[in-house]
Amino acid sequence: MLTESNTAVSPNLATLRGTSAENEEPLQLYVRDDDGELVGGLTGYTWAYWLHVHLLWVDARLRGAGLGSELLERAEKIASTERECRHARLETWDFQAPDFYRGHGYELVGTVPDYPPGSIEYIFVKRLG
Repeated sequence: MLTESNTAVSPNLATLRGTSAENEEPLQLYVRDDDGELVGGLTGYTWAYWLHVHLLWVDARLRGAGLGSELLERAEKIASTERECRHARLETWDFQAPDFYRGHGYELVGTVPDYPPGSIEYIFVKRLG
């Protein structure tokens, strides 16, 4: 019922109906070391021609070795070439990796102060392709 209601009042959503971008599609990438131990991963989804990165994680022993960059770039490539995404978005906190995302071409478009308490959440976007 909500889908129908939103479609009725939004010409933009109406144009998505019946396209490959209509449904949210999970995107998950994982990296294991030679012993099969999980050492990194990225989870997110694509919807409405956007990639939404939910989590990007690299084992502390491997940070700075380029694994996070590889995961992010691979997700962006899958989103843009296989799922026709035009943009990517993500949220990160001030104590995580905002400079990492800036270094990958993401632009800050908003902040949420005191979320979680004492911290700042950053909202980043990037044009793909």
